[in-house]
Amino acid sequence: MESACPHLGADLSHADIEEFDTGAVAVCPWHRYDFDLRTGKSETGLRACTYAVEVRRDEDGVDKVYMEAPEEGSGWRIVELRPVSEEFADPPPLASDPVLARGEDARPTPQQDDEPVVPIENPPTTLMQWAVLILNTPNPRLKVERTKHAVHLFRTGKLKSIGNKSSNAPRPPDVPSRDDAYSRNVVDPSKVKNRRNRASMLHALANIEQWAIDLAWDIMARFGPVEHDLPPAFFADFTKMALDESKHFTLLTSRLSALSPSTPYGSMPVHAGLWESATVTSHSLLSRLAIIHLVHEARGLDVNPATIEKFRKAGDTETVKVMEIIHADEVTHVTAGHRWFTWACAQEELNAKNKGEEVVVDPVKRFREEVKKGWTGDIKGPFNVEAREMAGLTPQFYEGLSGELGLGEKSYPASASIVAGRPKNYEEEIKERDVVGLTSGLASVTLQYE
Repeated sequence: MESACPHLGADLSHADIEEFDTGAVAVCPWHRYDFDLRTGKSETGLRACTYAVEVRRDEDGVDKVYMEAPEEGSGWRIVELRPVSEEFADPPPLASDPVLARGEDARPTPQQDDEPVVPIENPPTTLMQWAVLILNTPNPRLKVERTKHAVHLFRTGKLKSIGNKSSNAPRPPDVPSRDDAYSRNVVDPSKVKNRRNRASMLHALANIEQWAIDLAWDIMARFGPVEHDLPPAFFADFTKMALDESKHFTLLTSRLSALSPSTPYGSMPVHAGLWESATVTSHSLLSRLAIIHLVHEARGLDVNPATIEKFRKAGDTETVKVMEIIHADEVTHVTAGHRWFTWACAQEELNAKNKGEEVVVDPVKRFREEVKKGWTGDIKGPFNVEAREMAGLTPQFYEGLSGELGLGEKSYPASASIVAGRPKNYEEEIKERDVVGLTSGLASVTLQYE
């Protein structure tokens, strides 16, 4: 069954399955619409698309999954069918733990003990409020727990609304908050040495994942209130992404703690290079999707196999398993970036047509234009062609691709500095500020149309 409710597009990936006399039905958590799992029919008169799935054993005794193709068009093929682990690791101690610094048994950081997952005063009631709260949460463990809680509320229909169309939706910070220990170790990217030991690699990867959590929440909080045409499926994709990145962060920091207890997360030099791209693209949804999700994350697909191989050669099978989970998830993140980039291009065409203008927005051409404006230098191979194809990126997107940011006059805002803690009077600011212009499951199937 398709994962979007045909009513208003709500995410059905975590719908309740209930048994009726006529069979099993999926119940939309938002408005309680029910859909028969076999036919897709609802008592409301709506109907969800369903596709027959069979498991057949071939002559070699190998089970293969066969899926009915959509009726429209031809040339459909399944390009991916895989199990996805949703397991989080237990949170390890952080460098900000004063007990750990003395070499004693690790205990939770005082900040997380003192601050609950759901704030006692003015608890968030919309997805946008949760997004901004999480962006302003310095402690990474608390950030993870709040992400898990907010996504659960969203998926189960327990939030008042998404909140992106509210006239007083909260504004995201220019830069997400970081705790004191982290901020003391922030250095210029050029000054971070390319250290090859496993602990350093894990620490660097965990740093990327912490920024990735914030990037998923920021794209919703920053562009949701100004792009009113964004459907619920957009927020479903990026809440899943935020949850995935949180999972990755716990898996990596757990491995770091196991391999090198004396160097917990936050104890090594880090940089905020990824957020510099977020600052450069803060003016445009198309630009953000292009640079963050179709350049940075797609580049991750290229380098992940080599990183996995380094851990494999070191005999670190546990980290290999973690990195394989992360790589599989990242393919779906680039897929989401591609999906919403092409959607935004189509939306631009539609908006122009509604104004009586004839505009054709080619996604490949527009992507290359965005990279030219928002990236510096050549994007070089070798490319993971297979993984990029799974995510929808054909060679036309990335071959011979380069950016010219910084070569001429800069037209984008300069990157903001990383500060510790959260802004003063944070709760009051959330109340007073006005908006300015500025799928998950045990198995997933990706279809691509040629």
